[in-house]
Amino acid sequence: MKTFKASAKKLKEGMQVEVNAAGFKMIFDEPEQMGGTNQGANPMSAALGVMGACQTIVAFLFAEKMGIKLEDFYVELEGDMDMDALMQKHEGRTGFQEIRYKMHIKADNTIEELEKFGHFIEQTCPVSDTFNQGSNLKNTGIVKE
Repeated sequence: MKTFKASAKKLKEGMQVEVNAAGFKMIFDEPEQMGGTNQGANPMSAALGVMGACQTIVAFLFAEKMGIKLEDFYVELEGDMDMDALMQKHEGRTGFQEIRYKMHIKADNTIEELEKFGHFIEQTCPVSDTFNQGSNLKNTGIVKE
């Protein structure tokens, strides 16, 4: 088992948050109508992008091993969330209720082989697994500073 770590800290402008993960910095924000400055992806859009990135990496990591002559690969993703629940206008789930994605695979293989490969990607991508199976979330404390 390997433990991954990240940190997130609010910046001064709008809703900007700097995330540090694996030695890389990323800026997340919200659009102006949500109090942000629109200087970065919002976390929910980024979550979709992270899943697509993970599926793409898994595709290229395992293509040759699975006999797929992969030339190109990309994923289109979309997710539905209840914004009124987020804004506390009513009770409900604030996260994605459904995520849909379509894999575009350019390879000299049959559609059956590509469908099998797509299923393998779905089962192997750890981000897809996290979204699909869920994870235990544990608050390990509050630190007063």
